[in-house]
Amino acid sequence: MNTKTTTVLGIDPGLDRTGWAILTKDARSVLSLVACGLLHTEAGQELPVRLEYIYTELQKILQTYQPDEVAMEQNYFLKRAQTMANTVMTRGVIILACQQAGKQITFYPPRRVKMMICGTGTADKKQVQRMVQLTLHLDKIINPDDTADAAAIGICHLKTAPLNNMMNVKAAFLEKLKAAQAQIKKK
Repeated sequence: MNTKTTTVLGIDPGLDRTGWAILTKDARSVLSLVACGLLHTEAGQELPVRLEYIYTELQKILQTYQPDEVAMEQNYFLKRAQTMANTVMTRGVIILACQQAGKQITFYPPRRVKMMICGTGTADKKQVQRMVQLTLHLDKIINPDDTADAAAIGICHLKTAPLNNMMNVKAAFLEKLKAAQAQIKKK
């Protein structure tokens, strides 16, 4: 049995609002919310200032909570090119901060997160917020929704990462076995 507590940082990236949540899973697979918040930048600020703020604050979060793993929402369809460009740049500074902290990031599409949390990939924001509240046994719903989304991403990761790791180990073993069999056939 695993006796280690796993800590994950869930991130819902956005230039205006980046939600974050620190969650843990203990040896009994009990999920808990440690901390969460929102990194908000003002629309009137210059882009480099906004990106620097997100980067600096994320570094502080990584240093303070020392997560074992990081999970971030994967971009999907964005309607406006400017919004997409800003989100991509925001993701870039987040990835840089995590890289500098030695943390690998696992990316999850929004539909997969919603499916894991709510049982449907088309759940709305309120459904996600309510299911995060129930899953983490919280007294009230996490607000704003960007922060609840970050918690949902963390929950999705904590529930699926062990299986994904096992599948990756098995796939690597099968590749090595296949290579060894090919070597034996050559002899």
